[in-house]
Parts: sequence; structure tokens; C-alpha cells
Amino acid sequence: MPSDINAEVTARLRGVFGAVLRNPGLRRVQVAFFGFNSGELAVWIAIAVYAYGRGGATEAGVVAMVQLVPAALFGPFPGVLADRVSPARILAVGYTLQAAALAATAAALFADSSKFLIYALAACTTTLMTTTRPAQAALVPALAYRPEELTAANVVSGWNDSVSALAGPALAGVLLAVGGPKWVLAAMTVAVLGSAAVVAPLAASREEDDTSANVEEEEPAPVLDDILAGFVLVKRDAQARLLLLLLAAQFLAIGAFNVITVVIALNLVHIGEGGAGYLSAAYGCGGALSIVLTASLVGRPRLAPALIGASLAWGVALLVLGLAPNVVAALLLLAGAGAGRALYDVAGNTLLQRSVSWDVVSRVFGILEGVSMLAMAAGALIVPLLVSTAGARVAVVGTGVVLPLALLLCGRRVLQIDSGATVPVVEIALLRSLPFFQALPAPQIEGLARALTAIDADAGDVLIREGEIGDRFYVIAEGEVEVTAGGRHVATLERGDGFGEIALLRDVPRVATCTALTPLRAYALDREPFVASLAGHRSSTRALGRLVDRRLAELEEIAKPVQP
Repeated sequence: MPSDINAEVTARLRGVFGAVLRNPGLRRVQVAFFGFNSGELAVWIAIAVYAYGRGGATEAGVVAMVQLVPAALFGPFPGVLADRVSPARILAVGYTLQAAALAATAAALFADSSKFLIYALAACTTTLMTTTRPAQAALVPALAYRPEELTAANVVSGWNDSVSALAGPALAGVLLAVGGPKWVLAAMTVAVLGSAAVVAPLAASREEDDTSANVEEEEPAPVLDDILAGFVLVKRDAQARLLLLLLAAQFLAIGAFNVITVVIALNLVHIGEGGAGYLSAAYGCGGALSIVLTASLVGRPRLAPALIGASLAWGVALLVLGLAPNVVAALLLLAGAGAGRALYDVAGNTLLQRSVSWDVVSRVFGILEGVSMLAMAAGALIVPLLVSTAGARVAVVGTGVVLPLALLLCGRRVLQIDSGATVPVVEIALLRSLPFFQALPAPQIEGLARALTAIDADAGDVLIREGEIGDRFYVIAEGEVEVTAGGRHVATLERGDGFGEIALLRDVPRVATCTALTPLRAYALDREPFVASLAGHRSSTRALGRLVDRRLAELEEIAKPVQP
């Protein structure tokens, strides 16, 4: 029996990681995210230790607020930008700017500059880091080949979060013990600069896709109007509002935890400044080991039970640690808290992606980024108050209460949301990659996504045969298709390309044969919704007409007799 369980777990993990590793875009995103996460966590610890050494828990909490409040105010902007500019480009530019801010902060530390300058530069770095998650939330569905890959990508992101929460703080602990905060900042500058280099090819390829679309669009609304529209939407959408609050509760707990680890290390278990890094590393280790739990979410229709179990794991671990602190217990219990937090994060983010309309997902995640920074600032300020009024142990227990209390207050509504969360985000992202669908309004393109039928084909299978009556349009999610006419090669199509539109738009027999060159996953859209979607949308019809004209011209050129 144990061997069967081990085999099942191994197969599940292999499937999750295989789905992401086989996808070049998702692979790049995850590698870059690791460098970013490691840098974010290590820098946070380094600045907290620096502030604690100059003013104790109170200054550490105030400095956390100084870093997080500007980030909270800036947080919604990247979400709006991701709706207007390629999210891959935002990701690459964001990483580059973060590396520059980290380098400036490291230089100030090496020069022994004023602590106020260092805190200001740290706040700038934290603010720039808010560009990453909204851009990534908008980009990942567009890179996924299949719906299950979205959950797999979120699982790997959660595992990535946890492994970097182990690697970043562990390295921070070593560097703090050896050379102090300045060396942490220097090392993390290199890590984040590497992230920028990894995603740069994605930004270049997405830019080419954007410029080739050639779709006529209306002048976008001012950025501030779009941000306010996002808040209005959240205000009206009870589901989005509740899920944002649940995820904000997580960041309230994290903000408290980031300060409480320093308090535990220095006041409760007495293991020195480097101990804060080691305790955070134990927390990250638990998150990394939770991959078995988070992998089980792939393909699971309901996520609320995972949220409930995760909140209890977090609460029990910190409750026991507050009652009986010692070094071994701290390491083990914080690992348990890390596992619970990782499961909570993956389940919560996936549920939010499933529940929110596709056209505002980046804006909602941008709002989440801002709200999460405010929540982290609040958590960081609460800890010093609890320590000064009730003691370090009560502060630890209070940090543990946050997630169970949030689920207790919202649990019934979460179950209702969970049962109805079915937004087809991957299919929508695939349709949006086609120029003639980009101008369609949100409800219409979402309706088209729900009308898609998944098609799997083997290499050599014929999807369209020349001369037959056409009744479907196809868009490729994974694999390649060869287009031939009169036995001659016309083109090779790949992910994001569509075919079959000529017969539907011009009401003629199929003008070419389309054959799978590799194992293929495609989505098919029947004639009626395809034609109806274009009615009344001149820019979409013109974009499709240009594509049809170009393809017919290519066919005519190929059909010309070869000159002797």
C-alpha cells in the first residue's frame, strides 16, 4: 500500500512539473520568479534586521510601514498597465528597475549613508516589486496550453514561493552573519537582474505578436479612470471582494510574521540576528515540502476545503510555538506554518482566477497587490504593539489567529463561490491572441470561450480537408499543423494560430487541407457562434477580412504554374 501511494504522489508531481517544464514560456516565468522571490524575502529580512538594530521592534515595524504604504498606493497601477501593454514587457522592465533600486540601496549601505536614505531606497525597491505579480497573473493564462496547466502553474508558483522562502532567507542568514545587510542587498541585486534576463525573450516575442495584430482600437481611458473602475468593479462584485479580503488576511499574517521571526530569534529562542534568516528558511522549507499537498489541487473542482485545512495548519503551528518556544520547536512549527500558508496561497489565487471575469483579472490582482501591501504594513505594526503590551508569546499566538479567524467569518460564502467558479481563463487567453477577436467586448469573448470544444489529434490526423463543407473554426493550443493546397505546402501553423475561417466567412468549400504535424491540442468553434461574434464589430470583421485576403493571395501564388 505505501508503495502505491508513493507511486501515485510521484506521478502527480511529475505531471505538475512536466506540464510547466514542457512549456517554454511558463518555464521562463518560474525561473525568473524564483530569483525575484528570493530577492524580495532576503531583502525584507535584511532591512528588518538593520532597522531592529537601530531602534528595536518599534523601528522595525515603522520601517516596514514606510516600505509598504507607497507600495500599496502604487500597487493597482501595474494591473491596469497589464491590460494595455504586454504583461511580459511589464515583467521584464519591472525586474530591471527592481535590480537598479536594489543596487542603489546596497551602495547606500556600503557607503554607511543615513538610515533615512536607506529606508527611502528600500521603500522604492518594495514599490517597484509590486509590478511582478499582477503582470504574471495576466501573463500565465496566456502562456498555458490547457486549463489544467493554469492550476499546475499556480502550484509550481506556490512551490517556487516556498523554495525561495527557504533559499532567500537561508542565504540572508549566512550573509547577515558574515557581512551584514549590505551583502544581502548586493547578492539579491544579481538575482533579480538574472530574472530580468530570463524573461526578456518573452517580452520580445510578445511585442512582435502585439505589433503584428494591427487591430484598430479605441483610445484607452486614462489610467486613473481604469484604476477607479477596477475598485468600482470589486465594490459591486461580492465574490471578488470576499476573495480579496481572504487573500489580504494572508498578507496581514505575513506582515506580522516577517517581524515576529526577528522577535522570536532575538527575544524567545535567543539565536542572534542570523537566526531570523534561519527561522524564515524553516518556514520556506515547510512550504517547499507542501508541494505534495498543492499538487493535489490540479484538476480538483473544489478548493475551499484546502483553504480551510491550510488556515488551521497555520493557526495551530503558531499557537503551539507561542505556548512552548524553543529552537527545535520553532524550526518544526514554522515549517508547518509555511506548509499551511503555501496551500492557502495556491488555493486562494486559483479560486480568484477562476471567479473573476478575464478582462479585469490583472486589475483585480493589481488591487490585491496594493491591498496586500497595506495588510502587510498593518501586520508589521501590530506585532510591536502586541510585544510591548502583552509580550512576545501573545504576539506569536495573535499572528496565528489571523487566517483561521478570516475563514471562520467568511467560510460559508467561500463554499458558495467555490461551487460556482468556472471562468475558462485559458481558453479566453487563447482567443485573445487572435487579432480579430481582440476588439470583442468581455462578455462576448467569454461566451465564445465557453462554446469552444477541445480537440486532441495525433500526428497525421486531418482536421480540415480541401473541398469539404466547412462548419468549424480551429485555434491551436499546443502542437503544429501543416496547411497544404493542391498537394503543395502552404504554411505551418503553431500555438495561437487559427484556421478554417475562410470557408465560414466567405461561405465556400474548404480551400486547403490542414493536417496535424505533431500531437495536437486545439479548440474548435462552430460556425454559428463564430459568425455571430463578428456581426456588428467592424474592427473585428476588417481584421479577419485582411487575414482571409492574405491567405487567399498566398494560395493563388502557390497555385500558379511553375515557369520552365
